[in-house]
Amino acid sequence: MARIKGALNAKKKHNRVLKLAKGFRGARSKQYRVAKQSVMRALTSSFAGRKQKKRDMRSLWITRINAAARINGLSYSKMMHGLKLAGVDINRKMLAEMAVNDADGFATVAKIAADKISA
Repeated sequence: MARIKGALNAKKKHNRVLKLAKGFRGARSKQYRVAKQSVMRALTSSFAGRKQKKRDMRSLWITRINAAARINGLSYSKMMHGLKLAGVDINRKMLAEMAVNDADGFATVAKIAADKISA
């Protein structure tokens, strides 16, 4: 049986990693060993970043809802509690969108929440 050398497969693997490292500075984009470490770290960070982005967006929505709720005489927590009591099932993303683009609609929703709290 003929001997098969591993150069082709190794070259493929190296090129795959170096392609991912394109745009990195210095040896991080040129040398396989350094590039491999940088790519592994970058991929780990990108995974964490996708999770962080979701947390950041939720935080932004809550901040916007709180600001609009205070204009309507409620705090964020009281408004959310009132909506829950009223059975209004609207997510924070849509509430934040209403707070920014539809102040009258948000005021109506805030009034529903306020009426449920006081009743």
